[in-house]
Amino acid sequence: MAEESTSGGEKTEAPSSKRREDFRNKGQVSQSKEVQTAAIFTMVLLLWIFYMPRFWAGLSQLITSIFSSISEFQGTATAVTSLFLFITKELAILLYPLFLLVIVVGFFSSVFQIGWLFTTQPLTPDLSKLDPIKGMSRFVSIRSLVDMIKSIAKVILIGWVAYSTVFNNFEEALALIDTSPWTAVLYMARIAALILAKVCGLLILIAAVDFFYTRYEMEEKMKMTKQEIKEEYKEMEGDPFIKSQIRRIQQEMARKRMMAEVPEADVVITNPTHLSVAIKYDMQSMDAPIVIAKGADLVAMRIREIARENDIPLVENPPVARLLHKLDLGATVPEELFKAVAEILAHVYSLKKNSQQWN
Repeated sequence: MAEESTSGGEKTEAPSSKRREDFRNKGQVSQSKEVQTAAIFTMVLLLWIFYMPRFWAGLSQLITSIFSSISEFQGTATAVTSLFLFITKELAILLYPLFLLVIVVGFFSSVFQIGWLFTTQPLTPDLSKLDPIKGMSRFVSIRSLVDMIKSIAKVILIGWVAYSTVFNNFEEALALIDTSPWTAVLYMARIAALILAKVCGLLILIAAVDFFYTRYEMEEKMKMTKQEIKEEYKEMEGDPFIKSQIRRIQQEMARKRMMAEVPEADVVITNPTHLSVAIKYDMQSMDAPIVIAKGADLVAMRIREIARENDIPLVENPPVARLLHKLDLGATVPEELFKAVAEILAHVYSLKKNSQQWN
């Protein structure tokens, strides 16, 4: 309940892709150990069925070679060490396919569940794990209870499978008293193989249930509160207040740059109420006049002030001012306004020419 109150309520929202990635980077993934156990046990059993004749042949050859040279064996420390190393090497050669299979199946059963993942974060020391209270809470958690129930159920089910298999074949086993030892060994091997096959099927069933339960448990663990979603959105998109401040600063800088261009204008066309548009035209370098500054209300008043300070003519033409105000800064005057703007510029140039003559 404390966790819910600090994180903004119950975890009712589906986890975002970022939260899934964060969990994955921390090594917190949905991985069922039962899947690995079932896969390893089943594949080892299948390999053993096909590999058993070769294994027994190799083991028989090893035992034969040891007993054939037993008469020449000297009980010195060097001889005992050499014999131990020889037996270890030969047994390793016989068993390495099983060991290799365990490694390969264990690796790919993990990849099958979580994909390719390499992270060292779970190995990072965490002092909070030394808290005895939190440690006790892990022992009495739902997961620990489920694991305990699952372990007890496995033991009971495997024991029941072994018992029922032996019980069903008990009368047949009694008839082995009158048979040869080899026949008895083969019978026991067949019953053992039958028990192992049933256990494999049982482990596969348990693995399937645990696989889906583990995924469900991880999904529940990754769920988010509404407050966590808001905080994550702020982290990814930025704080709205900070973004508005940045946008305001950018607009202010753009406005200052625009105002610095006003003294270069040839004319400022105005709407007497609230619009101002500064136009510049150079016949040698421009195909058409361009808008170098524009604004409404207070910005429009400031453009007019700068224009007056720099002796730039102000021409009132509300229709043209409204149409030019819709253009972007740096845009050329559209063709439909050429005539109107040209007349304004011609009027301005004539005023400047007259002014120069009078001066």
